[in-house]
Amino acid sequence: MPHAPTTPRTEARPKTARPPLYKVILLNDDFTPRDFVVTVLKAVFRMGEGEALGVMLAAHQLGAAVVAVFTREIAEEKILRAHEMAAAEDHPLTFTSEKE
Repeated sequence: MPHAPTTPRTEARPKTARPPLYKVILLNDDFTPRDFVVTVLKAVFRMGEGEALGVMLAAHQLGAAVVAVFTREIAEEKILRAHEMAAAEDHPLTFTSEKE
């Protein structure tokens, strides 16, 4: 049996793209108490007191502030939880998301 030269086979592995990320944005309003906003940021987005206070103040001064960046599903779930907390207390607190 003759000895045939062999070449290694290269396998084409498909590259999986990373899922797009979405910024969760806190919108300022003049009706929701600041303490409640901080409470929501701590509970839903797992922020510390200082970080939550900083995000709340940034939204208050600038009109909006980026809270965090997530995949679309996680961003939507966190926004839903935050809106549910606000609705339970009759506050118009609003979060939105946009593609990064």
